[in-house]
Amino acid sequence: MSRVPAACEDYFLAATGSPALAADVQSLYYSLPDGADFEQKHLLVLCDGAEVVGVVDAVAGCPDARSCSVGCSSSPPKARRKGMGTRVARHPLREAAARGLRRVTATCPQSWTPGLAFPEKLDFEVHPPRQQTASAVGNRRGSATERDLCTAVREE
Repeated sequence: MSRVPAACEDYFLAATGSPALAADVQSLYYSLPDGADFEQKHLLVLCDGAEVVGVVDAVAGCPDARSCSVGCSSSPPKARRKGMGTRVARHPLREAAARGLRRVTATCPQSWTPGLAFPEKLDFEVHPPRQQTASAVGNRRGSATERDLCTAVREE
């Protein structure tokens, strides 16, 4: 799974200004927003045969009981634009709705065009960046290098 963030350098450069580090993989497991428990954390791994071609990091019940917040959803450039991500993403969105989660949110750097097009295909409404007043970015604590993030929202 560590190959996915390394192969998604375009995302990490747009989001943080630097390439993916080993700690970025570790943070997928451990990074949570304030007030969330590890039981709420879900890591979804997308495979094409034996090869990992995507990862989704989500926290159910965040920021409230009827919401789900996605922190990272990425796939390497060679796996993009084939429709696989869109087809696969529909399953956890249906599952979230079945569990009573009516709002799904995600963030995406304004400068990362592939990341902005993806949620729109899934009927998310993408909002322009706003002044960040809290330390949370999506479903985790953000860093000072993460700015100009659009928010994608899907409500059932």
